[in-house]
Amino acid sequence: MKSSLFTKSVYMITLSAVLLLPLFSNAQQQPGINTEPVSASTNLRLPRVVTPLKGRTEKQKLLSLLKQLNIPDVPSNEPADWQWNKLAGLFTRLRLYPLAMKCFLRTLTPDSLANSEIPVTELDQEAIAKQMKQIGYAAKPVESKIIKVDDIVQTFNDGKLPMAYAMILHVKQPVRGKAKVHRFINTGHTFITLIKFNMDSSYTALTFGFGPHKDNLLAATPLVPSSTSKFTDDGGHAWDEVVGKFISRHRFERILHLTRQYDGLAYHLSKNNCTDFGLKAAQIAGLEVRDTKGTWLLGAGNNPGLTGESILLGKFSNADTGNFDRLFIDTVSTTQTPKEYH
Repeated sequence: MKSSLFTKSVYMITLSAVLLLPLFSNAQQQPGINTEPVSASTNLRLPRVVTPLKGRTEKQKLLSLLKQLNIPDVPSNEPADWQWNKLAGLFTRLRLYPLAMKCFLRTLTPDSLANSEIPVTELDQEAIAKQMKQIGYAAKPVESKIIKVDDIVQTFNDGKLPMAYAMILHVKQPVRGKAKVHRFINTGHTFITLIKFNMDSSYTALTFGFGPHKDNLLAATPLVPSSTSKFTDDGGHAWDEVVGKFISRHRFERILHLTRQYDGLAYHLSKNNCTDFGLKAAQIAGLEVRDTKGTWLLGAGNNPGLTGESILLGKFSNADTGNFDRLFIDTVSTTQTPKEYH
């Protein structure tokens, strides 16, 4: 009975969104690039004519989605940046990471970006409708597929003039909200999202992570900690904590260079795992996370369990400011509001 009511509720939410949103031209799928709505790894090409949503209209149309998803309204007397933060959190949970960062940008003072007006467009509304139709509000994890490093790099060679860049660190703990290194054979996962916003209001985004390509049953375990490696498209991967920030083109390209360096590099449970890659990318982006190492049977090193715990405890900072300023922070483990991080 509960399942039936939930299914009906999701259907009504989706139907309402589709009825309220205008009809748009479909995004054209790019060869070799995953554009499925359940994945945040997308390369979207806008129609020739794009109508950005301006000012009050922009926010009102997005806030209307909160009502459709039965999420409590933001009180009218709350600061505008709280409303944008709430929207950013909503779209992060829908794994619409570029739209989440667009909303987060509205909470910042425009002193670090060459152009702070990254518009929310009608195409973003189309992406929301597709995502809701596909998975509803409760986004379910999907299997991460292997992706070649060349494909990662080529995704961002779209020939378009860039407006801004962003990076997000994702952590999926073995036990949500707990400083546990593993739960049985589950060790969690750490991965990243890279986003390139273009001057024509389009964007390219890819969510991916480093991990073991298990050569045998014992590979990448405490008994046999090494293995060959792989990168996976983690656009549909679940997460417990995320920290994101806008970064420079130089930092963005350095992260891509790091990814190239990891191509074919051996995986090691203690010395070169998914969290090692994620933390190195975060460090390049100017995000520092402390106390990320733990111990386990026959090994020790960085791991998702303690990395997620450090984020929950506020043991991280923007290297550019020395605090939480200009960082997008979201967790599903707590009820902390953005205010509590500032």
